[in-house]
Amino acid sequence: MKAVKVATVDDIPEGTAMMVQANGKDIALFHINGEFYAIDNLCPHQGGSLSEGFIEGSKVTCPFHSWQFDVTSGQGIMPPSEGVKSYPVDIQGNDIYVEV
Repeated sequence: MKAVKVATVDDIPEGTAMMVQANGKDIALFHINGEFYAIDNLCPHQGGSLSEGFIEGSKVTCPFHSWQFDVTSGQGIMPPSEGVKSYPVDIQGNDIYVEV
């Protein structure tokens, strides 16, 4: 995998998410409890943008049909059998890199 700079720490306030692109992939980047996490942006159900979902703790709820995912791992919560890919995040100074 190759690390790609996708944003700066200042671009994404605590408790929020934004969609970024890394090597042509749409990634949902989250800033939760002082840490940054990256998962596929599209919900596997009907393609809702997870970066636009409702965030509660480390859980994001898809804005389309309320599927839920753990942003720290991509693991499905509702339904538990469905998840999304997660990606390693590296902070270098003020820059955020995602390995895709």
